[in-house]
Amino acid sequence: MSDLHTTRLGEAGSPVVFCHGLFGQGKNWTQIGKALAPEHRVMLVDMPNHGQSAWTERLDYVEMADAVADVIEEPATLVGHSMGGKAAMLTALRHPEKVERLVVVDVSPVQYRSADEFRGFIDAMQAIDLGALGSRGEADAALADAVPNPGVRAFLLTNLRRESGAEGGGWRWLPNLDVLRRDLDVLRGFPETDAVYEGPVLWIGGADSGYVRDEFREAMEARFPNVRRVTVKGAGHWVHSEQPAVTIGLLQRFLEDAG
Repeated sequence: MSDLHTTRLGEAGSPVVFCHGLFGQGKNWTQIGKALAPEHRVMLVDMPNHGQSAWTERLDYVEMADAVADVIEEPATLVGHSMGGKAAMLTALRHPEKVERLVVVDVSPVQYRSADEFRGFIDAMQAIDLGALGSRGEADAALADAVPNPGVRAFLLTNLRRESGAEGGGWRWLPNLDVLRRDLDVLRGFPETDAVYEGPVLWIGGADSGYVRDEFREAMEARFPNVRRVTVKGAGHWVHSEQPAVTIGLLQRFLEDAG
């Protein structure tokens, strides 16, 4: 029994499984999942320490990949963004029998240099006194200095939930912020492995992002030789939210090629 929370869309067709990135939830892929659902059985996964999935004592890509493999019931197209993209890549390398095709969105199987920006996000989130918080608007204002981009702020605030109950409820963060902050360096890296995944891979990068670069091609092709790279104009790191129609089109064509 997996500790990962999943949401399912669609009743027929080949399975497509989505893995979100840091601070995300499966529901971040709802718009794209609904677009695919008429022809595919879509599963949106809450990754460990995020959304409604269980918290763990540490961040570990191997454990993450094995947890994702546990929820895949038959060979599927696996789609992963950022942290979820690294987990998806490792799932394909460790459990190739579960992954028919792989889509990696704006991340590479490499060690990135810095996680300072994400550490700053977590510090700002943890600095909010949830016991004294009156509204989501107050939380937005509290994050404004550390997170000046209103879109990023709104994304982070999707993780803030107000509980209802006899005591009047209270606010809580869905992600396991303590573990995420402590183990950010783990998220920057990628486990050493000699495994090679031979299946088809679509590698999507945002033109305005630095996560997919020419210098990372060698590392990608060493593990995923059957890879095709696409760069999406007008998109940064969150390609699927900044250019959803383009992302849907790319996924539909990739899935059609499987038929």
